[in-house]
Amino acid sequence: MARSPEKTSSGMEAENIAEAIIAGNRQMLARAITLVESSKEEHQEKAHAVLDLCLAQQSESMVIGITGSPGAGKSSFIEALGEEIIHRGLTLAVLCIDPSSRRSGGSILGDKARMEKLSTRPEAFIRPTPSSCHLGGSGPRTHETIMLTRAAGYDVILVETVGVGQSEVQIENMTDCILLLMLPGSGDELQGIKRGIMEIADIICITKTDGEQERSASLAQADFEAALGMLPPKYEGFHRKVLLTSALKGTGIAESWEEIATHFSFMRERGILESHRQEQLFRLLEGLVENELKKQFHADPAVVRRKKEIEAAVLSHSLSPFSGASLLVKAFTRRR
Repeated sequence: MARSPEKTSSGMEAENIAEAIIAGNRQMLARAITLVESSKEEHQEKAHAVLDLCLAQQSESMVIGITGSPGAGKSSFIEALGEEIIHRGLTLAVLCIDPSSRRSGGSILGDKARMEKLSTRPEAFIRPTPSSCHLGGSGPRTHETIMLTRAAGYDVILVETVGVGQSEVQIENMTDCILLLMLPGSGDELQGIKRGIMEIADIICITKTDGEQERSASLAQADFEAALGMLPPKYEGFHRKVLLTSALKGTGIAESWEEIATHFSFMRERGILESHRQEQLFRLLEGLVENELKKQFHADPAVVRRKKEIEAAVLSHSLSPFSGASLLVKAFTRRR
């Protein structure tokens, strides 16, 4: 039996939404991302139908993750880099992940306001989205949003993460190139930067290197170059660079883009890009299966019935957490 086309709440079929996205309809792209980000089950089903149709139309986009220390000027750097990318005749999508409050769950979503010039460019699509306290520096649906923007045909996709942290390394599972932005004078903070984020960075950019910061910027550059020299190479044969940049003056921005382009050329020539993206799909599949199992586990009637009793036993020290977890899993699997 042929499957009936999925429809959105407005009655539009998933096939029509996918066709509009592939044709470059920005409004439909925004609507599809909203659908993907929705937690409602019926919206998720429709979003998956759209994603299935868009997956076969993925363009050869350059997906770049941008992370950095607090106050490193990620938004200013992205705007300057975005202007450079558009100047080169390319289209651009910017996915900005805003940190969510653990108390209220809300986000400011102010990146579009901070990128005044870029937000007015017809070649650029800017989408702020809340992290929803999701670990990894991204949002819970960032990978799906990247797939939609790739289907829309954007040449370059910039993903601005929440900020430097150990969990930030998860951004490697959805981007092809990672820029780490650091402030001048931050060379002495190397001990506070997790080794993981240094290992996955493809390019390091020292930002705000204008005015009185020039001397400390050069020192920071030397410190980071020394730090990279003590780490094993990320890709054999590729030398990772530390660049000095200023979004205010525009210095180092063109060089940053050229280094990004060099990185992608290297990955394509060595066959790394395709294998990296295959690994990303594999990891995404594994993660989604784990999330689906977790949802089914917590919604299972047998688990719900026994959970309070087992939790009380664990809290009263009459049952260990290990045995409690085993009992809950057995309650879940016995029904299958």
